[in-house]
Amino acid sequence: MASLARLRPRLPRRLPIGLRSLQTSADTTTLADDAHHSKPFTVKLHEDSFRSYRTDSPSLEVEVTKEELLGMYKTMTTMRRMEMACDALYKQKLIRGFCHLAIGQEAVSVGLEAGITPDDKVITAYRCHPFAVLRGGSIKGVVAELLGRQGGMSHGKGGSMHIFTHSFFGGNGIVGAQVPLGAGIAFAQKYLEKPLATYAMYGDGASNQGQVFEAFNMAKLWDLPCVFVCENNKYGMGTSAERSSSNTEYFTRGDKIPGIQANGMDIIAVKQAVQYTRDWVTSGKGPILLEFVTYRYGGHSMSDPGTTYRTREEIQRMRSTQDPIRGLARYIEEWGLASEEDLKKYDKEAKIEVDQAVEEAKASPFPVEKDLWTDIYYAGTQPSFMRGREREEVHYY
Repeated sequence: MASLARLRPRLPRRLPIGLRSLQTSADTTTLADDAHHSKPFTVKLHEDSFRSYRTDSPSLEVEVTKEELLGMYKTMTTMRRMEMACDALYKQKLIRGFCHLAIGQEAVSVGLEAGITPDDKVITAYRCHPFAVLRGGSIKGVVAELLGRQGGMSHGKGGSMHIFTHSFFGGNGIVGAQVPLGAGIAFAQKYLEKPLATYAMYGDGASNQGQVFEAFNMAKLWDLPCVFVCENNKYGMGTSAERSSSNTEYFTRGDKIPGIQANGMDIIAVKQAVQYTRDWVTSGKGPILLEFVTYRYGGHSMSDPGTTYRTREEIQRMRSTQDPIRGLARYIEEWGLASEEDLKKYDKEAKIEVDQAVEEAKASPFPVEKDLWTDIYYAGTQPSFMRGREREEVHYY
């Protein structure tokens, strides 16, 4: 009997809005004037770096500095080194369970952080390790958490999917459930009259969840300062976007909520889109959708490392034109901001930093039995009695 996969018709890709499609190469930005080592200069993004729905597109001209570009290069390189180290630790069976890596998607996390303030809020799903570091955590804290050690950011009890900081609300394991939580965080910021943005992130695989659309509706009803961010890496687990979504134009799916689609492989385009959406929501215009078209080089999880859905040759070709780190390196070299040797020094420094963090994480002890009773309540919110035990008898951290 023919399998369902054989019987199911091949679905055509939905034609994009307008005449143009989005540019997803990592190295199509050009100089608008001469590059400078000591002052800002202007670059111009590819004309198809953005598409818009019910709003204008962000400007293609972006002001950058040498310091900023080098900083983003170093950070992306370090985040990839960290994820590669986690890959190796998983294969050594030192990390168990689920482990979702963001190798290939570094421009999204680093570009997002470059475009927001430390007080803005971010919440995402399980591909969360770079966000946790960039939002106030540490590489040692992430790696130790994945190893299940006390030195982890959740003291070894949360694992890959549950890492938090004061401005980063996880790492959430239930598909799509973080989106209404993000709307709630945005509601709190509006209620407290704080001019802050909340970025509620989800993947194309979560885009069809009913709770996502419910969150859209309430956010628009109350004009919440929430940016709903779809990290569209084109596959929800092993299912391509075209086979799961009748509308793959994720930035258009907010009904009356405007949307921006952006090149998620060019970090300069990412930062520009983030700043545009932040200005939108903090100026009282209500929510906005932001879709980053990106790609991950590995499987959905380390538990299915073979499901990269492309041949090795295809991935190698993609990395040569779409890798966000290589794209930024090309800018830096061609614009005369640093040499190839200078960038190799950053790479070596990143490896040293990550290797040291891994060794420190491995040296951290495992949680002990008493740790089962800690972190149950946020400090100061615990009840007076807990199953007959006085509050002073229970330790909260």
